[in-house]
Amino acid sequence: MHIHILGICGTFMGSLALLARDLGHTVTGSDANIYPPMSTQLADAGVEVWEGYHAEHLIPTPDLIVVGNACKRGMPAIEYMLNERLPYTSGPQFLYETVLKDRHVLAVAGTHGKTTTTTMLAWILQFSGIDTGFLIGGVPLVNTDDRRLSLAFQHSSYLGKQFFVIEADEYDSAFFDKRSKFVHYRPTTAILNNLEYDHADIFADLDAIQTQFHHMIRMIPSKGQIIIPADTPSLETTLNKGVWTTVVRTSLNGDAEWQAKLDANDGSSFWVHHNNTSAMVRWSMSGLHNVNNALTAIAAAHHVGVSVEMACTALSHFGGIKRRMELIGDVDDILVFDDFAHHPTAISTTLDGAKKRLTPRRIWAIIEPRSNTMKLGSHRPHLAASAAIADQVIWYEPQGLTWGLKEAIGSTPNQRVLDSINAIIEHIKTYAKAGDAIIIMSNGDFENIHGRLLDALSQP
Repeated sequence: MHIHILGICGTFMGSLALLARDLGHTVTGSDANIYPPMSTQLADAGVEVWEGYHAEHLIPTPDLIVVGNACKRGMPAIEYMLNERLPYTSGPQFLYETVLKDRHVLAVAGTHGKTTTTTMLAWILQFSGIDTGFLIGGVPLVNTDDRRLSLAFQHSSYLGKQFFVIEADEYDSAFFDKRSKFVHYRPTTAILNNLEYDHADIFADLDAIQTQFHHMIRMIPSKGQIIIPADTPSLETTLNKGVWTTVVRTSLNGDAEWQAKLDANDGSSFWVHHNNTSAMVRWSMSGLHNVNNALTAIAAAHHVGVSVEMACTALSHFGGIKRRMELIGDVDDILVFDDFAHHPTAISTTLDGAKKRLTPRRIWAIIEPRSNTMKLGSHRPHLAASAAIADQVIWYEPQGLTWGLKEAIGSTPNQRVLDSINAIIEHIKTYAKAGDAIIIMSNGDFENIHGRLLDALSQP
């Protein structure tokens, strides 16, 4: 079958394209924004991608059009699809009908950490020899000598027969289906990592997001399991709307069925305790947020038969994923990292982990407020505080931002706002010195600042 995907370079739709190819379909796609790492993955997989949403991309007629949630009425391809009554569906619905309905689905939902936790969980199950499929909105970094695992994680989609691990996004499904994506997935095991206000472009308030989470909770079977961090009021409120499934709680240094105890202050090693069993994780990751992510992943893996010891061994071989504190360059002992953080909580937790991990290095944060919620200014009051732990912070104010970023940051010490990539690079080149660490934070390509900065630092 020939499947054409509109919006193919988004993390979800791109991963879906790779999965559809693994199912044996011919896959093509269109997108307005084509950039790595997804564009590179698709090209390496032989998936042809065309720029723009043009009607001619649907000629000859594909057997099915899968429509991404970035697509809107008025786009030539959408209008042609509707006028010609071509067959179409949403990405989440396509995924459920072709893959998920026959499998035990382990879904990872939450405002933060979905990609990281999903990758950890898929890694644990693969490492344990469990036949597992997965669809993840990120590219795993493999750190193992096991060739089978390396091959399985070359792409962010892989088809398994019995279990399927999926990053469960709360964003809407398509212009014709405004339910959250995860409502389609019908999981048996569900991780609800956290819940904060986000996606201001489609949700009016936190309660609207909680309603969508509860729609998913209503569909989890009583024989399943829901895993949440303890002391998370927004999730407890959601569960109070009604829950018919066993709820298991996790805690870092607290009272819960699953507990983690730090062995190293930066989270690079920690103990996991469950009932009368304890095991240690020593890994390349850091940060309390990643310890919490790991604990929920271990609990979910345990629900499908993985021992605590095996799960901890698996994570001790885990190499992380791209764009999550990924070291992309070292120029004369100035380290440059790429990170996906795009919400004040994610910025704060990432910088806290970096500060502990990279002491005594001076930490620079270069932040682009690129997400839809950021662009709308919904997080404006929390921005300066979210980056306060960094030694130096540069906020990028792109053209067209409708609210005052300079006013939001104000006179916060060691934080400044610059309105061009060249100005940011020039400032870093002038003031950064050996021993510093620079963390570039954005959920987009950030006008290729990563490569441009590394080139500039390499010049005399």
